[in-house]
Amino acid sequence: MQPKIPCFKAYDIRGKVPSELNNELAYNIGRAFSKTIDPHTVVVGYDIRLESPELANYLIKGLNDAGVNVINIGLCGTEEVYFHTFDRQAQNVGGGIMITASHNPKGNNGMKLVREQGIPISGDSGLFEICNQVEEMQSSKSSSLLLNSGWVSEQLDKTNYISHLLKYINTDSLKPLKIVVNPGNGGAGLIIKLLEKHLPFEFIYVNEEPDGNFPNGVPNPLLPENRSLTSEAVKFHKADMGIAWDGDFDRCFLFCENGEFIEGYYIVGLLAEAFLKKNPHEKIIHDPRLLWNTVDIVKNSGGEPIQSKTGHAFIKERMRLENAIYGGEMSAHHYFRNFAYCDSGMIPWLLVVELMSRTGKTLSHMVTERIEAYPCSGEINYKVGNATFVTEAILKHFSPLNPSIDYTDGLSLEFSDWRFNLRSSNTEPLLRLNVETRANKALLTERVAEIEGVINGLRDMMMEKVA
Repeated sequence: MQPKIPCFKAYDIRGKVPSELNNELAYNIGRAFSKTIDPHTVVVGYDIRLESPELANYLIKGLNDAGVNVINIGLCGTEEVYFHTFDRQAQNVGGGIMITASHNPKGNNGMKLVREQGIPISGDSGLFEICNQVEEMQSSKSSSLLLNSGWVSEQLDKTNYISHLLKYINTDSLKPLKIVVNPGNGGAGLIIKLLEKHLPFEFIYVNEEPDGNFPNGVPNPLLPENRSLTSEAVKFHKADMGIAWDGDFDRCFLFCENGEFIEGYYIVGLLAEAFLKKNPHEKIIHDPRLLWNTVDIVKNSGGEPIQSKTGHAFIKERMRLENAIYGGEMSAHHYFRNFAYCDSGMIPWLLVVELMSRTGKTLSHMVTERIEAYPCSGEINYKVGNATFVTEAILKHFSPLNPSIDYTDGLSLEFSDWRFNLRSSNTEPLLRLNVETRANKALLTERVAEIEGVINGLRDMMMEKVA
């Protein structure tokens, strides 16, 4: 079902401010959240975007006017809302809302919503019900509620959150590494400053000041053009590694000591192995886009790999169902059982630096062998008019080779020495392609070119028909 209010998406709320998301809508979302979820108390936080504090104020007023109490944790990262939602059960916290547009361009904003214990609220678990409630409020201008009946408590202290992060590692085992950190003028720098007091690292800061004007561009390290600053800083300072975050720091991106960007796919395998060494026979959740490296590592480490559909709501749901200790997506989302199955952009790099300290290996040393064993294309996006038609044509193209076919998320075809996943974007007219091989970079290049050839041929054919 497609929601009628444009800023309501499959997994969250996001849109342009004020045309798609504004103060009035934020107020009504607060009221609708109360009516749909019926929480006693809600945690609210917001990111560094210029509109975020005001949107948060209107959201809080809507919650209060509907009789809901609010713990306002102020400027923070998305994972802090998750943390306080599951950490404050004694305070009857029944949900959390983060005002953020993450890595989206300036002028956009949004909300991520969770129930008690950080359980995600998506289109099929309450988000569209909230949308319907908002629509009714907008059409009826309803005011049948008890005004100003909820309280607001501003609680900005981050001590418990920092203490929780440090529980994932043995700080006594850490070596004095030199680390470049690039928050991209998002919120991550505030947390690094607090963690710095407890860690033996020399942090070299790049774009650390939170600034919703994004003077150095939108914080999205997944874009290749946004990686050079971190890469060059690592090489210039001869650092042991580099870390970059998106705006609400629910994802972190790692660079090795040579300044090379490490695909999130290989970090999933690295963390899976680290967890299984400490916790043998546990279950690990992964997405279907790239998986051979992860499956190989998990099985060889005595764990059980389990495939889930891509997306945080699906991963979290499957992790709870399986009681998995860790889940990872190639897009640099990492999920942890002890973090209420939620994703964090802080826990992953802490685990990696502990691994580097314990083994004495550089990051490049730890991943190079895996990259060579299972080279991948990284995600390649193609703009197409009819994603279904193109996908069916590619399936037809490769069907004579009798591949193994999987529809868990889009189309996955597997052959003896290579495989690929092709899936449509939920928000744009794009097809997203990921290809991997078994220790064969030449084959990787050939197969990417072959798939691109099919896509480009269909484009040309369709253009001819239009002409």
